[in-house]
Amino acid sequence: MTQATSPAPLVRARNVHKSFDHLEVLKGIDLEVTPGEVVVILGPSGSGKSTFLRCINHLESINSGSIEVDGEQIGYRLHKGKLIQLSAHAIALQRRKIGMVFQQFNLYPHMTALQNIIEAPVGIHGVSRKEATDYAMTLLEKVGLSEKAHAYPRQLSGGQQQRVAIARALAIKPRLMLFDEPTSALDPELVGEVLATMRDLASQGLTMIVVTHEIGFAREAADRVVFMDGGKVVEEGPPEAVIGNPQHPRTRTFLSRFI
Repeated sequence: MTQATSPAPLVRARNVHKSFDHLEVLKGIDLEVTPGEVVVILGPSGSGKSTFLRCINHLESINSGSIEVDGEQIGYRLHKGKLIQLSAHAIALQRRKIGMVFQQFNLYPHMTALQNIIEAPVGIHGVSRKEATDYAMTLLEKVGLSEKAHAYPRQLSGGQQQRVAIARALAIKPRLMLFDEPTSALDPELVGEVLATMRDLASQGLTMIVVTHEIGFAREAADRVVFMDGGKVVEEGPPEAVIGNPQHPRTRTFLSRFI
């Protein structure tokens, strides 16, 4: 009888360090994420959560360590123990497997929801307009906005704009989705609709790393919760452990404000 082997990590971060001038923001982050896993990163403001997320798709460069997605080092090649940055074109090709949703929706105001979604597949990835449009309509239906395909961002609520932004990120058919506090810019009554869309994606087996303060989402949708503080991973485990029975004093103090 052969033993079942665990799938290779889709994301593997090893000893990641990042500084801005003399301020060290990430102090040796190690994290692995397996295909289909939903990892929620919690932590106070300034703990390095968003910086780490941006390093995963090389929106921020790292000072040392390594980040691999799907077996490929992101942003660099290693030469004689040193990180050598790849060309802009090579990095753009790597980003094709990574979708990202930001705090701000960043939709093009002069384009409809549909046009925003097909912009990258058609303009960057060479997908035919018909194929991109058909898939965009499928995505709009998935996020509950098929009737808003021809609406402009100014005609949409904040929650609707963020759901269009999620559809736009999915349009490149990424292996990995990154969410950087996707509900923090929304009015409280609009948060639920965006979280519902994200729960649906999680239930469909999409690999997701989510930086958020939404403890309820972490408890319900996460396979694993990572608590960061001071540029380090302080505690990680299943949500019932980290949220329900945190072991580290810093985690307990942080969660006491929400629970």
